[in-house]
Amino acid sequence: MASSSLSVLLLVLCLAASASGQRLSPTFYSRSCPRALATIKAAVTAAVAQEPRMGASLLRLHFHDCFVQGCDASVLLNDTATFTGEQTAAPNAGSIRGFAVVDNIKAQVEAVCKQTVSCADILAVAARDSVVALGGPSWRVLLGRRDSTTASLSQANSDLPAPSLDLANLTAAFANKGLSRTDLVALSGAHTIGLSQCKNFRAHIYNDTNVNAALATLRKASCPAAAGSGDGNLAPLDTTTATAFDNAYYANLLAQSGLLHSDQQLFNGGATDGLVRTYASAPTRFNRDFAAAMIRMGNISPLTGSQGQIRLACSRVN
Repeated sequence: MASSSLSVLLLVLCLAASASGQRLSPTFYSRSCPRALATIKAAVTAAVAQEPRMGASLLRLHFHDCFVQGCDASVLLNDTATFTGEQTAAPNAGSIRGFAVVDNIKAQVEAVCKQTVSCADILAVAARDSVVALGGPSWRVLLGRRDSTTASLSQANSDLPAPSLDLANLTAAFANKGLSRTDLVALSGAHTIGLSQCKNFRAHIYNDTNVNAALATLRKASCPAAAGSGDGNLAPLDTTTATAFDNAYYANLLAQSGLLHSDQQLFNGGATDGLVRTYASAPTRFNRDFAAAMIRMGNISPLTGSQGQIRLACSRVN
């Protein structure tokens, strides 16, 4: 465990001084807002205790933020008469949630430190605290991101990996963000928590052959074959421990019980089979790799220094 902790710490230090000149630091707010992290943690812990699903929702917001324009809180910007955000993109519409919780966290942070902590950093910290609240690993979050004044509907539609992707396209989508195949498999482990809509797994349970028959039968009961019928019906991504952050997701894949086509692609006779087997049998290794991958994902193209702004409200530019 000591060597794993050292490895993650070294990764933090390396990314904090990355070649691109980004200067994120886990102690960024230690003087300007020393109560920021404790304030976020308390709010996240309370929200997840009230609704365990919220942990997955907050984690997903950070992922959907970082894969579009980088980790800049662009996903939080609402549409207006003169501004189009990312929330109506196909991967987000009727799916991403937790905005009220983020607004509540932001209000609490603003009460202790006015216009100091960015919404992008709140998403990054809330993702970590959500994982911890559900029993998963912790890591030191790099901080110092600033908030965008723009959003990209087109990039949200093109860059967020779809549940229909095969392994080659999943690997390419992550590589486009500077993330490795190991990062892909580790970050997919976030599907150990949360729910998915019928429209996202219908094709897998009805058309694919690499799906456990019992799982397919169970999910067909609430997910009709006809498109448009029951599209929003929900099912847990992890059939065994849906509200616990653990490595059961990978055991599910070994049994061909991944809910999404893209999930089962990770264990389907391809290059990631070995890593799936490793994570299924070694939770400590999964926790270590997941934490490291989250740090790397959180370092995708952040705005720093004088770039962007610190929003007063996460849903709109100042």
